[in-house]
This record gives sequence, structure tokens and C-alpha cells, in this order.
Amino acid sequence: MINRSLFFRLLISYMLTVLLGLGAVGFTMAYMTKGHIMDYKKEDMLRKAKKVNLAIQEFAVIDDNVKGLLAFLDQSFDSRIWMFDTEGNIVATSAKDELSIGKSVDISIAEKVKNGESAETSVRFDSSSGPMLAVAVPWGKEDRVYGGILLHSPVADINSAVQNIRETILWVTLAGILLSAAAAFYMSWSISRPLRLIERAASKIGMGDYSARIENHYRDEIGDLAATINQMAEKLELADQEKRKLMQLRLDFLANASHELRTPLTAMQGFLEALLDGLIDEEGRQKYYQIIYNETIHMNRLVDDIMDLARLENREITLSRHPVDAVSLLQKVRFKFLPEAEEQGTSIELRIWEPLPPVYADPDRLEQILNNLVKNAVKFTENGLITIAAGEDGAYVRISVADTGIGIPKADQELIWERLYKVDRGRSKKAGTGLGLAIVKQLVELHEGRVSVYSEVGAGTTFTVWLPRADAAEAAAAGREGVRQEVSPEYDRVPEN
Repeated sequence: MINRSLFFRLLISYMLTVLLGLGAVGFTMAYMTKGHIMDYKKEDMLRKAKKVNLAIQEFAVIDDNVKGLLAFLDQSFDSRIWMFDTEGNIVATSAKDELSIGKSVDISIAEKVKNGESAETSVRFDSSSGPMLAVAVPWGKEDRVYGGILLHSPVADINSAVQNIRETILWVTLAGILLSAAAAFYMSWSISRPLRLIERAASKIGMGDYSARIENHYRDEIGDLAATINQMAEKLELADQEKRKLMQLRLDFLANASHELRTPLTAMQGFLEALLDGLIDEEGRQKYYQIIYNETIHMNRLVDDIMDLARLENREITLSRHPVDAVSLLQKVRFKFLPEAEEQGTSIELRIWEPLPPVYADPDRLEQILNNLVKNAVKFTENGLITIAAGEDGAYVRISVADTGIGIPKADQELIWERLYKVDRGRSKKAGTGLGLAIVKQLVELHEGRVSVYSEVGAGTTFTVWLPRADAAEAAAAGREGVRQEVSPEYDRVPEN
């Protein structure tokens, strides 16, 4: 209704403007035409009257020669000619059968002519004849005035010509109004139609349908508006998708966190009830105590991981970065996880490409990154091999953790960095928090590094981390020519287990 109202308002506005404009011009021209024609006719008759005087100015007395000359001039000028004396009495006419001789013209005209002036007037000779346009000029030569010469012509012919011109102007005006109406209709339609499309699209966007788009075929301000709304819809659609994704992640996070906490709590509750009922002997109690203790450690680790991840995402963790000897740190991590790996028949090898430059990192957080990667490899590798390798790679130190475990499906590799995401809970008898790889990704990015994954199901998985070299980072901080390598915003993703 709004657009339709706008269409009619534009149409009526255009029509009124054109109608008033053309109407004013048409009527002004129609009424000015008569005055212009009358003025032209008077000037023409005055010229003719003066020519008549030039022809007879040598004759002070009317004779047959003068009458013949008047008849000739009557035919030439298509106007009746009267001659009157200084008293205004008509003494000769150009028409033989005209009964005006002996009559007189208006005394005011005679006075003007006697004084050497021209005069103009309208006359009516009898009730049957229409009004006549008449002009009078002195009859004589130089200072000698014998009387006056009066030319008259019917006004009806002039009125007929004026009426024809008015009708022509009227028809032209009507044609102009019709053409203008068509143009106004098109202009109104061309403005209201895209606005109607924009209004429909905006309504859909306002109702949450961010897929609505406007077909934009315009190269003007309306086209710019449509393009802007399309861009806004695209951004809203992306924002809505991201919002839905985040909402789903939050729901999944809550569900997974609840499950992760409920599982050890349920086990602890069952064991405690058995202990309280006195159904367990001393040897069994020690075993139950150990299980309960392990579950509390698992819960504590889960809470710590959640807190760490929350602080990382909120940028509440500040790194204490300085040059770190990665070799000794890798040896420490290998030694820490070697007993657990050997229990599963898995060996851990360390390969260092010397010389390995120091890493510019927070040592505690770097150890946390390595712990999560190696722990992940140990968890899903049985009777296999885990290789921890490190070497220089341009302005970075590259550290990789490769295993010969069960691998990660391709479809899941884009989701493994999400919180509490697990590819397959049945892949391992050991439960994980599902937060390790999410923490790794956040910590690596906080170090201005990058992380990637390569994996094949049944063949194993390799996680690779690039962290800045200490000397390169110091050179960049000192304002030297940039040696820092660009970090791609796109990372390969690996499922946390």
C-alpha cells in the first residue's frame, strides 16, 4: 500500500505539474495570439494607408482618376478605402456601390488626422455587418493636409484566424499532456517498482529470512540502495549462520560438559554408596579409593581446561614470552609420556634437526601445547610409534607430533578444534576432556603461530605447529626489515579425542 500510494502520488504530482505548465503556456499563447495578430493587422493597415496617401497625395480634389486609383488599391490591399475632408465628411470610397459618401467619421479621428497624426478605431456601419478594424492617416503632402484616408477591414476574419490558432494550440497542449502522462506513468512506475521490490525484500529480512535478495538492474541511486540492502542481507545471513553455529556449539558444549561431569560423578556416587554400606572389604576399598581419586583428577582437569579455554577466548591470558630451548622441553615431554605409551606397546622417538634455534614463547604454555598433542597421540595409538620432530623453517621453528594410530576421518578434520568435539567416543577406552585441541589452537594463535593436521584413517595423524624463532621475533620487534612469515588464516583441523 505504501508503494502503491507513492506511485499514485508521483503520478499525480507529475501530471499536475505538466498539466498546469502546459495549460498555462497554451492558454497564455492562445490569448496573446489575438493581441499579437491585432497589433500586426493594425500596423499592416497603417502601412497600406500610407501607401494609398503616397499614391494620391498630389490630388487635392477627388476626380475619376482618384476614384479609379482607389478601386485599384482596394483590390490590391483587400481593404475598403474611405477619403474624408478635414471636417470628417466622407468624399470618396473605393467601392462604387457603397453608400457612405456624405456621411462623416468620428470627429476625434478627423481632429487627429488634421493634426498630422494617425488614428485607429473599430467601427460598425449597420446592424447586419460585424465590427470593423479601421485606421486613418492624413491625406496630403508634407504640411498640406486635405483630409484623411481611412482603411477598414472586417474583424471577423481576424477572430476566425485567432480561433484556428487557439484550437491548434489546444490540440497540441492535449497531445503534450497525453505524452507527458505516459512519461509520468513510466517515471512513477520505474521509481515505485524497485522500491516495492526493496520493501518486500526488507520485510522478509525483517522477519528473519536473510536469503532474500533484490534483483538489481538499475544503475542509479535506487540501484545503489538495492546493492546496499543485498550486501546487508548477505552480512546478516552470515551473522545469522554464525550465531546459529555458536548457539549449537554452546548447546553441544553444555551437553558434552554435563556428560563429562556426570560420568565421573555417577561412578563416584556408586562407589561411595558401596563404601558407606560396608559391602566392600579392605582390599576392595583401596581399589575404589583409587578410582574415586582418578575421577576427581579427571574432573579437575576438565574444569581447568574449560577455565583455560574461556580465558583464552576472552583474551584474559597474557604470555610471558622469551627465548625457550625447545630441545630440552621436547625431551621433558617425551620422558613424561613414555611410560604410558609403553604400557600400550607404543614407543616415542625424538628427532631434532640441528641446530635448532630458540623459540620465542611462554615456556609453560608451550609445554601445555606439547602435552596436549603428545597426550592425544598416546591416547589413540596402540602398538605403534609416536615421532616428535623439530627443525628450523624460515622465520619459524616447526614442531610436529606424528603417530601411527587410528587416524581421523576427513569429514571430521574441520571440526576437531571445536570445544568438546569428539570424532568417535568408541575409538578409545580412555576418556578425554574434548578441549585439548581447542586449547592448542588458541595458544598457538596467541603465540602468532599456526597449526595444521594431516591424517588418514588407519594410517595415523600428524599435527604440525609453527612458532616464531626468537631471533626473528626480536628483529621484528626492533623494527628491522620484516622477517616474519605471514600466517595463513586457514588451518587444517583435527578431531580432539
